[in-house]
Amino acid sequence: MELNKETPRVMWIDLNSAFAMAEQQAHLSLRGKPMGVTNRISKECCVIAASYEAKALGIKTGCRRSEALALCPSFVLLETDPPKYHNVYTKLATIMKTYSPSVEMKSIDEGIIDFRSGTRAPSKQEIVDIGYEIKKRVRNEIGDYTTINVGIGPNRFLAKTAAGLNKPDGLDTIDHTNIIDTYKTLELQDLTGIADGYSSRLQANNIYTPIDFLQTDEKTLSKKVFQSVNGLHWYKRLRGYEVDDRETNLGMVGRQWVLDRPTNDTSYLRSCLHFLAETTAIKLHSRNVAARGVCVWLKYRNGTSFKERRIYKTSVHTNQDIWLRVSKLFDKKTTEIVSIMGLYLYGLTPNIHSQLSLFDDAEKAENLTAAVDEINDLYGTFTIHSTDTLKGKNHVKQKIPFGGTEYFNLLLARA
Repeated sequence: MELNKETPRVMWIDLNSAFAMAEQQAHLSLRGKPMGVTNRISKECCVIAASYEAKALGIKTGCRRSEALALCPSFVLLETDPPKYHNVYTKLATIMKTYSPSVEMKSIDEGIIDFRSGTRAPSKQEIVDIGYEIKKRVRNEIGDYTTINVGIGPNRFLAKTAAGLNKPDGLDTIDHTNIIDTYKTLELQDLTGIADGYSSRLQANNIYTPIDFLQTDEKTLSKKVFQSVNGLHWYKRLRGYEVDDRETNLGMVGRQWVLDRPTNDTSYLRSCLHFLAETTAIKLHSRNVAARGVCVWLKYRNGTSFKERRIYKTSVHTNQDIWLRVSKLFDKKTTEIVSIMGLYLYGLTPNIHSQLSLFDDAEKAENLTAAVDEINDLYGTFTIHSTDTLKGKNHVKQKIPFGGTEYFNLLLARA
């Protein structure tokens, strides 16, 4: 198969060290200094995002606070500030949507503009010009210290690869004219999706570089290396053909929380779990799905754990019904001291409860849920919430969900 020679019309936008840069944007005193953010400050907490100044000293994502301070005693670590990042996300989404109706946020700090679906097909140079214009708008509309990397390619894979070439503040295009030269500069694990497992599998088949990967025939990749259709996908992906523009099935939604102070206070634990259940319900509503399965799990301070799950014949969608099922499972716990708690909903199906019901109570519950969602969407999350969640709301902090955008897609819809 030849390389895809179509005009590159997929743009990948990546906020540079998004959370750390958002803090540096907000605090002048942090600019140019090694710093990072974590979900909760503790002696051995992990850095979840580091500034470029910190990265230059070897402080990267996953580094323990103690390790970071050993590398740089002046390293500053802040707790995450989700509303600040929501604001950046919303502004970026607003900018992107002015260029194409086909915009998809892949994570909190990355998004795609697909110019292939528009009525007018822009040229390669026009796409590049739009990229530079977006970079300028980000500085003007989000903040003068905020930068992005822009990658342009004929498919999502090459656009993302291009966005990672010259960080920070780069703009690069990969197409059939330079794809081979680009691959020559990369290692296998520089390719998105090739981590230790796949890298070992490739090397076991004498594929040591991206060029080796590109030159391997489809039959070898499918039958020998990946032993699945994934081999065909990689064969096409490497050549610039689109195989990643498809929806993935949503298997479950859920939340977990590490307690600030481990406890066996049932009243307190119920309130916190109720709050987690309502935030999980937001994810469910945003996808317009219902759930048949419920699982509640706890980790105790003594090293043991509790897990109770059940799949029901009927699915639920409303906050009240979800909590009813969650609370029944929670009531089966022991009296040990809890250090971590969580829940997830599974067995997801399209929500059909918006149709007229034969039962007035069911219809009223659905209408109430829709009304609460609309008020919270307009005035802010948890403007209205269950009284039982009050303790939990005051203690459970919203964390940054890496790799998911369920909450943020709600913001995107408003943009």
